[in-house]
Amino acid sequence: MIHPTAIISEGAKVADEVEIGPYCVISDGVELGSGSVLKNNVTLMGPTRIGKNNLFHPYSVIGNKTQDLKYTGEPTYCEIGDDNEFREFVTVNRGTAVNEKTMIGSHNLFLTYSHIAHNCIVGNHTIFSNNATLAGHVIVEDYAILSGFAAAHQFCRIGRHSMVGGCTKIVQDVPPYFIADGNPAEVRSVNYVGLQRRGFSEEKVGLLRKALRALYDPSLNTSQAVEKLEADFNGDEEIQTLITFVRNSERGIIR
Repeated sequence: MIHPTAIISEGAKVADEVEIGPYCVISDGVELGSGSVLKNNVTLMGPTRIGKNNLFHPYSVIGNKTQDLKYTGEPTYCEIGDDNEFREFVTVNRGTAVNEKTMIGSHNLFLTYSHIAHNCIVGNHTIFSNNATLAGHVIVEDYAILSGFAAAHQFCRIGRHSMVGGCTKIVQDVPPYFIADGNPAEVRSVNYVGLQRRGFSEEKVGLLRKALRALYDPSLNTSQAVEKLEADFNGDEEIQTLITFVRNSERGIIR
């Protein structure tokens, strides 16, 4: 299942039961898991470890060196889980400093021209629409969705079950369960449709709506709003996730 025009380095480790199409290139230091498919003209560069059943469409480039100008050739890494799909022209870069990693989990969909820069951490079950772009050191949590042409500044976090609207500029953290949209971004509402599709009850969504109103009460600063959340919603798992996210924010949350 390896096309004769494919170039596979002797330093690469390719599992059984993979399909590698025409004009693909796999360099030294790449580990490719079983069941993975490279359509054609795919480039995998190492050191990169890729799990099982990943699908790579034409002209995707995975594991290339960081674009950070501070990089001087240190050993850096990229790690990818299982069952991901990388559409045409998707790019994923390795870490910057010695032994640093770019990490992608499992069951993610990256649409055409989306970009994952150095040192990013992407969780599981995320969707990146066309041209969605992460600068370095961005964290995207499970089930987050980035719409087309959305772009995240370095060191931002995008919370679980959140959604980022098309052409949105992210310069601070997007709290979990909410929709962020605009340039610059603002939190618009609870991600109702996304939460409903993932099995959240109407009662839970209603609770998150109340939490959103408390967090964005114009009469309160962020610290006061978090204290109100702790007082009014003590013990709820999702609200505690929201509180922890806000408390751990280094860049501050989108207001």
